[in-house]
Amino acid sequence: MNDRIQIDDPTPAGIAGAIARLITSGELRPGDRLPTVRELSSRLGVSPATVSHGWRALAQAGLVVSRGRSGTFVAEGGTRPRPASRTDGMTKGATSARLDLSLGTPDPLLLPEVGAILSRLALGTETTDYHQAPVVPELGRLLQADWPTKSGALTVVDGAMDAVARSLQAVVRFGDRVIVEDPTFPYILDYLDSIGAETVPVGMDEEGVLPSEFARALATGATAAVLQPRAQNPTGASMSAERAAELAEILRRGDHRCVVIEDDHSGPVVPAPDVSLGRRLPDQVLHVRSYSKSHGPDLRIAALSGPEEVIDRIVATRVLGPGWTPRILQRLLYEMLRDETVTRTVEFARDQYQARRRALVAALGARGVRIADGQGLNAWLPVADERSALVHLAANGIRVAPGGPFFAADRGHPEAVRVTIAPLTDGVDEVAAVLAMAARPRQAEYFSLGDATPNDGSPPPKR
Repeated sequence: MNDRIQIDDPTPAGIAGAIARLITSGELRPGDRLPTVRELSSRLGVSPATVSHGWRALAQAGLVVSRGRSGTFVAEGGTRPRPASRTDGMTKGATSARLDLSLGTPDPLLLPEVGAILSRLALGTETTDYHQAPVVPELGRLLQADWPTKSGALTVVDGAMDAVARSLQAVVRFGDRVIVEDPTFPYILDYLDSIGAETVPVGMDEEGVLPSEFARALATGATAAVLQPRAQNPTGASMSAERAAELAEILRRGDHRCVVIEDDHSGPVVPAPDVSLGRRLPDQVLHVRSYSKSHGPDLRIAALSGPEEVIDRIVATRVLGPGWTPRILQRLLYEMLRDETVTRTVEFARDQYQARRRALVAALGARGVRIADGQGLNAWLPVADERSALVHLAANGIRVAPGGPFFAADRGHPEAVRVTIAPLTDGVDEVAAVLAMAARPRQAEYFSLGDATPNDGSPPPKR
């Protein structure tokens, strides 16, 4: 059997990932014959079915091809994405609710008005063509004026997730290991699944990922890490400058070439400073800042910075698709960032989200339920049993996001739900009473699903 094949995780995913890494690194070349299922199962001490599942995953990804009795061989290349699953699970069985706290979206009433600025733009917009720069020069200069990294290049793309996906596409190959926060945004996990990456989850506290776990994850040979430096979704944690410095030092001390992708998805509506490892490691950090939650979801604009070679690759790839983010939208963002009324509106929204969050934290604390202060549009509520909590809340007309899809592993994680605080304009005490009841063990004993009122006598939640 091929001595180059070393597998330390004898699960189907581990086997597929190990072989994929050998193929993408060039250690296994097109036409190389792989061990038979029986040979590898004997060597690893697992059943032939386990190896077969791994081989099947590689075949579905287009990395290997079976030639019947002749065996299984490394294919010429090419990958096929696998379908997403976590985000599907979050929307299955969705029902109408009097109060929907599941969406993670901003309060529409707190978004800036754009009508007047659009009118001014319509009068002065220049005609553009296919050959102009993908980033409007004045917007690029304005963004770089307060950018938190020293990266060599900056471009504009269509929202935070577009920036994260394009960054991963540029630096991750099938079978590569990618460090993720645990818990993290399910769309990130689904995208990593779709490109055949292997996730390496790391724990967190209220300052971000834990340095000891980050160092352990780097030791696996991870090629990339996806971190959310402020208002982490779902926990609301924001990375401190001290934690960022510690993580950067771990990367530098070990000479790890792991590329860090920083997803600042909520941008200006978060009071914490925009912290980045890119201040110390500009050649290893891709930094994303989105303006969708602060200035309007329909803008679909995020700025992305990083090493010039990587950003150039991303820009070149976009030429084959959308080409560029519409320049009229870029000019709209430029004018909004310079407009004093818009700036005051964004600052007011930031204060409102924090006030609503503090009110919920205090109301839950008064009922013996502690959640992290955090920042941003979401709060992370530990519960005794996720499924029972969701049923209890639905019976009271409240919908929240299940916590399971936010974890890299299907089992063994803490039970929790994500609560979006943006819609909590009033009735916080009533909502907190129902959330606190849902968080407790055996809540079904205290509350009848046919009753719309908690047994503590408090009225049903109001919007």
